[in-house]
Amino acid sequence: MKLSTSGLAQLLLKNAVELRFRRRKMKKGFAPERRMLCTNDALLLNSEAGKRVLHYVKPTHARKYNPATKNLVAVFDIFMQQYRMVDVNSCEVIAVISTQPPDKWWTYFNHKLLSMPSAQKLMFMNN
Repeated sequence: MKLSTSGLAQLLLKNAVELRFRRRKMKKGFAPERRMLCTNDALLLNSEAGKRVLHYVKPTHARKYNPATKNLVAVFDIFMQQYRMVDVNSCEVIAVISTQPPDKWWTYFNHKLLSMPSAQKLMFMNN
């Protein structure tokens, strides 16, 4: 499913979203597309578990530009545990996982993602 910049930004506020998008900068030996599981749910990220498990740290500097003017959305990448920019022009929503209520999200995270080996996470991201 394709979304607008504002549509994707809204979706990320209360959900973890699996995205597939074209890399903005090609990396030798990597596929031209990348997948990501991301969110911008402030309640989840700023929670004690979000800080401890996802290593979330609130940004301390304002961006030097407005990402929306370039059709980009800043998202918190759950596997890489940092912010990334996603080009909405080449972005496709694969799956949406509600992050509300947080207990339900953490149950999903603990059973499906926490025990995922690094090699499997890499396969997910580069598939």
